[in-house]
Amino acid sequence: MNAPLRRVGVVVMILFGLLFANLNWIQAYKADEYRNSDYNGRVQVAEYERKRGNIEVGGTAYALSKETGGKLKFQRSYPGGEMYAHVLGYKPVNLGDKGIEQVENDFLAGTSDQLIGDRVKDMFTGNKTGGGNVLLTLSKRAQETAFKQLRDNQVGATKGAAIAIDPRTGAVQALVSMPSFDPNPLANHDTNEATAAYNRLEKDPDRPLANRALSETLPPGSTFKIVVAAAALENGITKETQIPAGTSYTPPTSGQPIRNAAPSICPGPAGTTVSLNEAVTESCNTGFAQLGVRLGADKLKEKARQFGFEQEDLNVGQLGDGGLPVAASHTGDMEAPGGATDPAALAQSSIGQRDVRMTPLQGALIAGAVANGGSQMRPYLVKQLLAPDRTTSYYTAKARELRRPVSGQVASDLRDMMVSVVESGTGQKAQIDGYTVGGKTGTAQSGPNTPDHGWFIGFAIDKNGTPVSAVCVELEQAGKGGSAEAARIAGRIMQAAIADSGSR
Repeated sequence: MNAPLRRVGVVVMILFGLLFANLNWIQAYKADEYRNSDYNGRVQVAEYERKRGNIEVGGTAYALSKETGGKLKFQRSYPGGEMYAHVLGYKPVNLGDKGIEQVENDFLAGTSDQLIGDRVKDMFTGNKTGGGNVLLTLSKRAQETAFKQLRDNQVGATKGAAIAIDPRTGAVQALVSMPSFDPNPLANHDTNEATAAYNRLEKDPDRPLANRALSETLPPGSTFKIVVAAAALENGITKETQIPAGTSYTPPTSGQPIRNAAPSICPGPAGTTVSLNEAVTESCNTGFAQLGVRLGADKLKEKARQFGFEQEDLNVGQLGDGGLPVAASHTGDMEAPGGATDPAALAQSSIGQRDVRMTPLQGALIAGAVANGGSQMRPYLVKQLLAPDRTTSYYTAKARELRRPVSGQVASDLRDMMVSVVESGTGQKAQIDGYTVGGKTGTAQSGPNTPDHGWFIGFAIDKNGTPVSAVCVELEQAGKGGSAEAARIAGRIMQAAIADSGSR
């Protein structure tokens, strides 16, 4: 054989070797990915042969499948529309799944290993047993209230979020993001229409597809003062300790003074003092800015971390792995260019500004830990997984502690100060007759020429001393009165959760 033919032969052998290797790669390693791909038409037809299980809240199905008589036998329907969209997500034909539809897809579709008994039975009967059913922790009343109160808020905010949890268990009572969207068009079997509906939502500048309760991080303003107060209580300061306040405070290295929201708050010249309790109740910026500088960046960052800041792997679904992803909250950089602490940055961070960013869920977790004696419970949405015939439970949530950021005594002191905020301070609109309500308002700058964000975190405790709900409401760029409106909405949500607690 001459040299040119030998070279051709070698090239052909190499090409056949690469082809063989690629074929084995596809069959051995990529088979599952291709088989389960949203773009595999045969898989789509097979998937829609089996009735998908329900996603239910309080005994009502808010995600269910209906027969179509078409090539795809069943179509997904969402009777709750926008109200439950960011929790349920959607199950489209040609787009990626979202929400609980994605998280619990295998169980809902009936392909989970937990349901293998049903599939074996189908081999003998020839039937197509439906998928399993997912029961959520949500309170119908609290969810409806959160949705309607956010949508109809009294300050004209068009974006925001609300989330409520049971402080004792971590069960999510309400989860709403504004603006929302109707998931029904996304489940349309006409893939052109479904894609067009998705593209409209995706291009909307208000980002209705974003789950702001879990994925949006914004400066929390004065709600962050609860974290600073916790650090102070653990470092020799009591509720009655006098701390420097006054009308204005200019941190070292900064020519920019920090002032209070109104001249009537903690008035007086430099050196004027107020108690820590008064500083929390009146939301005294000058007092907390100086307190943060006194404590130091390390203590503030560590206390925030103990409350859950910086956690990158939290999700909300079942109590094990998986669930809706949660963005990490951050305290941000408080350093000067040389690496030393910048007092001005530290002072701004101590009032929830500068680079501090928090999700609404994190706010609810802070309030929940205070209400629950210092124990922060792991948040979850999935209460139970039921077999297609509803006779067998494959999973039932059992509450689990996530962390213990403060001692019982510190939690008690924080609780007292937060109750003072609602009884006589900036959060009075959150009051609920017959319940002890505590909270903290927050007004956070959103930019040089845009309205401020309005925040409220809080909790409700019954006459027996049992915490029954913890909540965070955030109204994006709400402007004047935003934090008071957030407090009012929070009170309504907790009241609804309390009313619904007996039926859930």
